[in-house]
Amino acid sequence: MAEASDIALWITQLADADPAKRAAAARAAHRAAFTECFSESNDWIHDPEFLELTRPFEPLFFVVGIAVRPETFERIRLANAFPRLAEVPKNQDAIEFELHFGGEGDLDILTTCDLKGSGAIARYLEKFGEGIQQVEVNVSDVDRATALLSARFGIRPIYPTTQAGADHTRVNFFLLPAARGRKCLIELVEPASK
Repeated sequence: MAEASDIALWITQLADADPAKRAAAARAAHRAAFTECFSESNDWIHDPEFLELTRPFEPLFFVVGIAVRPETFERIRLANAFPRLAEVPKNQDAIEFELHFGGEGDLDILTTCDLKGSGAIARYLEKFGEGIQQVEVNVSDVDRATALLSARFGIRPIYPTTQAGADHTRVNFFLLPAARGRKCLIELVEPASK
């Protein structure tokens, strides 16, 4: 992943009044997450059957999730004309909204309802501070994608069954090896049925 100072700069720039700076920050975060999380050690991302599950979402089949403190969340939201807040299941202790930059890459800005809480975002912020928390991979069938990663690549999901996600999506998570000996949290996301 990029250096912490680079990520901190991008997060600051996401709240800049200049749309070009916000887009450049999104592009940089997207590129860094892709390089880190889809390293050569993650062969599953090149599997034809898995890629078929991402095909409806091309060219941007993945979204970068950035965890920030509540005050940063509000600054970014204000600078981007108050994007709609997602409907997040209450048990997840999270608030989030999406930012879309077209060819620059999509971001999901996440914060916690309670910095002292036990939710995943609160724990991430406590341990790592603000940063790239996850990469969300859009798939047409999360159960099939989870089964494929388990059976073909021996990658075990964090949850034994698919969970409810934001805006009525269906999700599951994997903690996978990333570049430089790090780990990357991958969230498989199946959009809500229309």
